[in-house]
Amino acid sequence: MSPDTKEEIVCIDGPSGVGKSTISRRVAASLSYTYLDTGAMYRAVGLKLKDAVVDLEDANAVRECLDRISLKLLPASTGCDDVGVLLDGCDVSKEIRSPEMAMVASTVSALPAVREKLTLMQQEIGREGKIVAEGRDTGTVVFPDAAWKFYLDATPAVRMRRRADQLRSQGKQVNEDELLAMIIKRDHDDQSRTIAPLCKAVDAHVIDTGVLSIDGVTEAMLAIII
Repeated sequence: MSPDTKEEIVCIDGPSGVGKSTISRRVAASLSYTYLDTGAMYRAVGLKLKDAVVDLEDANAVRECLDRISLKLLPASTGCDDVGVLLDGCDVSKEIRSPEMAMVASTVSALPAVREKLTLMQQEIGREGKIVAEGRDTGTVVFPDAAWKFYLDATPAVRMRRRADQLRSQGKQVNEDELLAMIIKRDHDDQSRTIAPLCKAVDAHVIDTGVLSIDGVTEAMLAIII
């Protein structure tokens, strides 16, 4: 990564439900940068491996499946929408956004072959700079030399309520106890995996999104960057 490029990469990491996607989209729009949703990439790969009934303990089978995958991110229609995802030419944008696929993504993200392939893809996307990368290891593994790193956090209870509200707004029924348990389990899985675990970069700015509004967090981040 060149000195000029690293100044044009913003990394936003943190656990699920802290508002990373919404905030990343807003920061990207404010800077006229591209929004890189790394989580969507892991969800799509998880869907591919799940549908292909690949034995996740068979490293060769996983690599063979990944060698045949075609993955493309599509720009969001508006600043409020998720990025679109084409998997082998099919639009799976909605299919990958369920809580179940979030858990699948957490599982496959611990596989060395998956991590290696997607990290290289993400680094290629960021080669020209001017991106806001959102995920769990963008500031520690994918773009360790990036100039701007943020780690967003909030309590599991706060994150559960936000996710529940989001799902209900989509007309889905929610069991809050199950959703909270799912969030806590994913935190544990993400933080304890051997490869690229979820953790704060030593030079990241830490922001508690449980005590600030989305606008407040966005403004605080832009004040640091600009």
